[in-house]
Amino acid sequence: MQERRAENQGITVYQMRQKLLSIGDDFWIEDNHGNRCFKVNGKAVRVRDTMIFEDANGTELFKIQERMLRVRDTMEIENAGGSNAATVKKAMISPLRERWHVEVAGGSDIKVQGNIVDHEYTLEANGDKVAEVSKRWLRVADTYGVEVQPGQNAALVLAIVAVVDSMAHPDR
Repeated sequence: MQERRAENQGITVYQMRQKLLSIGDDFWIEDNHGNRCFKVNGKAVRVRDTMIFEDANGTELFKIQERMLRVRDTMEIENAGGSNAATVKKAMISPLRERWHVEVAGGSDIKVQGNIVDHEYTLEANGDKVAEVSKRWLRVADTYGVEVQPGQNAALVLAIVAVVDSMAHPDR
């Protein structure tokens, strides 16, 4: 049913796996048609964990690396050239729901809010929904769906979701 709704509205739902930061673990992100769209290459580089987001052809799109001596509750996503693409920050005060703020280089900031721990939240920019994350749509264990709105940079949205997931679940 979710797949039909997404197809009718031109929305793509991607299947993400929890525990993306497993060292040495590679994972394909598939769309609602079962096509392999992006590959997450989990590498151990020196003493830091790294996730490399690649397209289906193996071209590096983004790199997320755990940085030592970084401000706590902040992570950066770098583009293939090594420049900052986005900075993800956990909000200091979250009265009822978890909130995160994403500064997108050259774009609109994104607000992430909802039940992050249970993978039920939305990403919004300028009051418009960018993406929605939910475990309800998938019946596969340890996976959740990311519904990306048309016109959005799906790879960047998925990288942001992966960073939020890794920061919200640091014990994985």
